[in-house]
Amino acid sequence: MARGQFITFEGLDGSGKTTQLKRLAEWLKASGHSTVTLRQPGSTALGERLRAVLLDSRSENTLGPLSPMAEMALMFADRAQAIAEVIEPALAAGSIVLCDRFTDSTEAYQGGGQGLGSERVLELHRAVCNDLRPDLTILLLPSLQNSLQRARRRNQRSLQKEGKDENRFERESDDFYARIHRAYQQIAEREPQRVVTIGDDGTENSIEAIELHIRRVVEGRILAPQMSEP
Repeated sequence: MARGQFITFEGLDGSGKTTQLKRLAEWLKASGHSTVTLRQPGSTALGERLRAVLLDSRSENTLGPLSPMAEMALMFADRAQAIAEVIEPALAAGSIVLCDRFTDSTEAYQGGGQGLGSERVLELHRAVCNDLRPDLTILLLPSLQNSLQRARRRNQRSLQKEGKDENRFERESDDFYARIHRAYQQIAEREPQRVVTIGDDGTENSIEAIELHIRRVVEGRILAPQMSEP
């Protein structure tokens, strides 16, 4: 059986990546493709516990502030477990794996936003993740201000409806997010064969238009090569 394909979605909170991942997954499944979805942090028993520590702003009331290095280490602990428990088995079974965030997020948030630098992140990735790399990364990068506004509105709704408060990062300064935005741009410039950037030209496309754009990219880079294999 041919190995599956690994597609990641990246971007600031509020960029629309989670919505687009879900839409792509529905389309792939309707088209007959075996598809597995997950999010980071999360998607394993360990990952969900780490998610509560990393994202819930109330965790600081009991644990105190996380150091940037501890934050990065926990992100990679979650990632290593997800690779072993979900990603590698699904790829070995020939599935298309869609992941909401991967190492690019750590490079952008902890490497760029927290100032740890890219090389530390990439060294950990090579050591902890066995240098597993996505076949394709969809980077949703609309304007910084629009992303932050949407993220904060979303988290307020989540807190009211579900009691979840995953806005620890959203409380950071605009300068913090500007550094993340620049880090994502640098990743895309460094790896243009892997990373497809949508929404960095100042335009705000509709959800449907972005969905169709992503489908075309996936058809051209993932599905068409699969069809041509003997």
